[in-house]
Amino acid sequence: MHRQRYSSAVIKNFLAHQTATKKLLATNDAVTKNKAYCDVFINHRGIDTKKTLATLLYDHLSRRKLKPFLDNKNMKPGDKLFDHIDNAIRNCKVGIAVFSLNYCKSYFCLHELALFTESKKKVVPIFCDVKPSQLSVTDNGNVPKKDLRRFESALEEAKCTVGLTFDSLEGNWLDVVNSA
Repeated sequence: MHRQRYSSAVIKNFLAHQTATKKLLATNDAVTKNKAYCDVFINHRGIDTKKTLATLLYDHLSRRKLKPFLDNKNMKPGDKLFDHIDNAIRNCKVGIAVFSLNYCKSYFCLHELALFTESKKKVVPIFCDVKPSQLSVTDNGNVPKKDLRRFESALEEAKCTVGLTFDSLEGNWLDVVNSA
């Protein structure tokens, strides 16, 4: 099992970057207010679902003439990671959260989920190889308490939202993609 840990310095740097980003986005909001950046933002844990469900969703939505956002498809070298992702979430029409076994171990997945709820975006949860009851935020000591509360609140809201469940060993990938 691959466990990704972030040092407190990385998280503090990220939080400082978020403050600067908010100022920049306030300026950009006037420009993008009337134009949706993307129709659907696909929130996922890359090591679990990027090469499978997340990419299938992206391709399916693209063929339907929608503008989905998937980090490895929409970002170019040199793009500011958090500026780009946070801006996409704030300006998308709907989010799809693909929950998987390692989803809650990612600070960034939970940050994106919290941003969805704080932005009052509709989120369609897909529980891939995991039951909603198995999802929980764990405090490893590196995440500020304020963020833990944001993450827990967003996760509880998603767990109480009607979503799709998918078992990758027995399910049909096309069925879940079409249903989403």
